[in-house]
Amino acid sequence: MSWLVPLPVVVPLLGAALTLLLARWPGAQRVVSVACLTATLAVAAVLLVEAYRHGPVVVQVGGWSAPVGIVLVADQLAALMLVVSSAVTLCVLLYSVGQGQGDFGETVPVTIYHPTYLVLTAGVTNAFLAGDLFNLFVGFEILLAASFVLITLGGTETRIRTGSTYVVVSILSSMIFLASVGLVYAATGTLNMAQLAHRLDALPDGVRLTLELMLLLAFGVKAAVFPLSAWLPDSYPTAPAPVTAVFAGLLTKVGVYAIIRTETLLFPGGHVSGLLMVVAGLTMVVGILGAVAQSDMKRLFSFTLVSHIGYMIFGVGLSTVAGLSGAIFYVVHHITIQTTLFLVAGLVEERAGSTDLRRIGGLARAAPLLGVLFFVPAMNLAGIPPFSGFLGKLGLLQAGVAAGEPLPGVLVAAGTVTSLLTLYVASRVWNIAFWRAPRLATTEPVVHLPALMVGATIALVGLGLALTVVAGPLFDVTADAAVDLRERTPYIRSVLPVGVP
Repeated sequence: MSWLVPLPVVVPLLGAALTLLLARWPGAQRVVSVACLTATLAVAAVLLVEAYRHGPVVVQVGGWSAPVGIVLVADQLAALMLVVSSAVTLCVLLYSVGQGQGDFGETVPVTIYHPTYLVLTAGVTNAFLAGDLFNLFVGFEILLAASFVLITLGGTETRIRTGSTYVVVSILSSMIFLASVGLVYAATGTLNMAQLAHRLDALPDGVRLTLELMLLLAFGVKAAVFPLSAWLPDSYPTAPAPVTAVFAGLLTKVGVYAIIRTETLLFPGGHVSGLLMVVAGLTMVVGILGAVAQSDMKRLFSFTLVSHIGYMIFGVGLSTVAGLSGAIFYVVHHITIQTTLFLVAGLVEERAGSTDLRRIGGLARAAPLLGVLFFVPAMNLAGIPPFSGFLGKLGLLQAGVAAGEPLPGVLVAAGTVTSLLTLYVASRVWNIAFWRAPRLATTEPVVHLPALMVGATIALVGLGLALTVVAGPLFDVTADAAVDLRERTPYIRSVLPVGVP
């Protein structure tokens, strides 16, 4: 099965090249893009089953053995992230295809959209599968290069301005990451993560802590944790709806994934647990307070995105199996739900002419299905029982209580307050945009939303509900992944079967 491991990277890249050649045939571009992402999802599902049953699946690229050659590793964590990210990118692609079939002016995807979107997907999957720090850096750069194009799609003044902020912040974090990679190599002589797991343990505590903090800084910017998250609410909402959705759902989670991977494999022991929990608490509270103050749906969702990153960092900071398991479960849940809400915001914009809560109202009566598509994921995000948002938060809060220390106790309180405030902002959006007297921000005739846009959103709402139905088995997978992360041995043994050189 190891031959399957490179496919989630190779297939989207080949698809990108093919769609570029098919630039004059938009229909063929769409078929190729959908086929590539469907194949990627199928491969990811097989890899998850294989990793769950038999342990990590490893491939040595080009036949060069680790630690010399490039290694791609699909353990349970990476395979689970592949499955969720592939499902979400496929649904968002279908949504954008549906949007492109309508007449929505500047939001129509241009010819470059499909190849760029597939390159972005390849960057995300490469980051998840990377078995060494430099390949992880390459994955980040691939997805960032593609995201620079996507966030300025259409070339409007606002998108260029906010996209510039995004570019500057991303380049800065990449420079920190690259400097960290160089220092790690200078200190240990390797970038292979399985080998680093041993060599970093032998470094003096001060050097080891410095390297850990530098990597955390680089990944913290990408994950948008407080105070490194100021760029996000201004950058994401101005992009086209499908681009905003996939950025919100996936790109920050790649940063969270990198934090989970490095903190468990390279820097175990919880030396910065206190710092992570303080950051997690501030991210939750500051983010949700920002959401309370917003009057635009997209900006409001951007602040809830930042806020809920705090839950995941809280789980990592606990450094326990229960905490890691809850964090991984919450990553899966949040990728799905946050992407869905941004797609719904796109539908609201098309239907009502704006996402400004001061200019719209009565959508539940004008478009009942749209009301349902908002209400279900919004309540899921707020953590209303029995949705997956409730189960994920419950798992994390139980892990915090089980830690039995003051700081995790404070985080449990902060998480509870954040959940209540999330319910408040979700209810506020519902009351204003969907429940009060009808009000549209446009005098244009009512737009009938393309079936594919609505269908793709329904599929993601259904995926969010499915996470609730399969929460038990999913928690089994995340707990198993957390045990492997804590032990480190399965990962190291699968990459270096003859021992660590």
